[in-house]
Amino acid sequence: MKTPTQSLSEASARPAGRGAPRTDQLTRSSFFLMASSLVMATLGFVFWIIVARLYSPAQVGLATTLISATELIAFFSLFGLNSTLIRFLAPDGARNAQITTSVLLVTGAACVLASGYLFGLRWYGRSLSFVRADLLLSAAFVAFCVFAALNQLTDAVFIGARLPQYNLLVDGGVQGLTKITLPLLLVGAGSYGIVAASGGACAAAVLASFFLLWRKAGFRFDVRLRRAPKPAQAGFSAASYAFSALTLVPILVTPLIALHWLGPAAAGYYFVAFQIANLLNTLSDNVGEALLAEVSHDGARFSEMLRRSAVILAAVQIPASVVLVAAAGLVLRLFGTAYADHAQGPLIVLTLGALAVSLRTWASFGLKLAGSLRHLVLSGVVLTAVTVGLAVAWAPRGLLWIGWAWLAGNLASGVYGSLALLAARRRMSQHKPLVPVPPPNEGDR
Repeated sequence: MKTPTQSLSEASARPAGRGAPRTDQLTRSSFFLMASSLVMATLGFVFWIIVARLYSPAQVGLATTLISATELIAFFSLFGLNSTLIRFLAPDGARNAQITTSVLLVTGAACVLASGYLFGLRWYGRSLSFVRADLLLSAAFVAFCVFAALNQLTDAVFIGARLPQYNLLVDGGVQGLTKITLPLLLVGAGSYGIVAASGGACAAAVLASFFLLWRKAGFRFDVRLRRAPKPAQAGFSAASYAFSALTLVPILVTPLIALHWLGPAAAGYYFVAFQIANLLNTLSDNVGEALLAEVSHDGARFSEMLRRSAVILAAVQIPASVVLVAAAGLVLRLFGTAYADHAQGPLIVLTLGALAVSLRTWASFGLKLAGSLRHLVLSGVVLTAVTVGLAVAWAPRGLLWIGWAWLAGNLASGVYGSLALLAARRRMSQHKPLVPVPPPNEGDR
């Protein structure tokens, strides 16, 4: 008789179709994750078009501030557990408990951080005080933060279990379609209607994820106490968390640098250009997550998977970058003539920067798998220091130079990470290969 957790292992081991080779799992996972990102980006674009037509600019401005806050709170609530669930997804006997514990920890952290954010609005967000003044709106905001964090966590579970097709279904389908439907129903709620549409879409995605985990993968909540995480897992979570936080700094700071040196209009042009180019950066993360899941499942194939992931990245990123560079002006005209006139150069540079981001991302996932966590964090330090330092130094020359700072920072981080990865691989070949992952039926019980 099958246990519920055995279903998750068996589901992850099943090939995509009859006769499908298991050796193609990396390509398959990368495809589903990239498809999910593309669908989400497309429906997200539709969402903002609908919002722009139904709500006033002032309402959109307030809503984007709150939505950005939920995304940041969700990120800080994860504590690197999303990467840990991909790299160290527990074997059958302990998997339900591991996922349950992660859900409880992330939920608690999101509640605390969201409550702290609301409490501080009296000092840094008086225009958002209407949320803090209303108990129902406050509770809803906290819930939206929880769902945003859990959505990323459940995505990681599907990736770690080698079931990326459910990410496409949940994120691209359920979340995306809900997100473009709710603004039509919540117009009367003003700016909070936009926030509720975004948060409600995350809630729908989380509920769909837990249903699929229960129905297709045999997941059941298990609150029984287990042994504490092994030091390697705790260190991996901490390093992943630190690295992710460091990569977030340039994304948050460069628009502020543009605003300070070049004014609000330039900051707006940079923001739009970066959001367009960032779609290519997301594709790099998709391939990296697929690599992390595959090598965690079979550590003996580390070198093979590392090479194949590089080929996949090149095959995707180079043609996509060429197309976006050629179509930069046309794409920006969708946002208005001013964007086409002022943001085309930065968009081209940021698109070229996506190739540097691919190198940095590939190296960072390789360092995670090689256990070279100190160099992983240092590569994040290089990224932040070079990008922010050059952006401050070059900003007076114009918006284009902030784009060059982003490219240079990612290239420096990618080169450092690649050299560190090469050194780590040499050390591993002289001693022993990647620390093997326990087979599905072994480990903590």
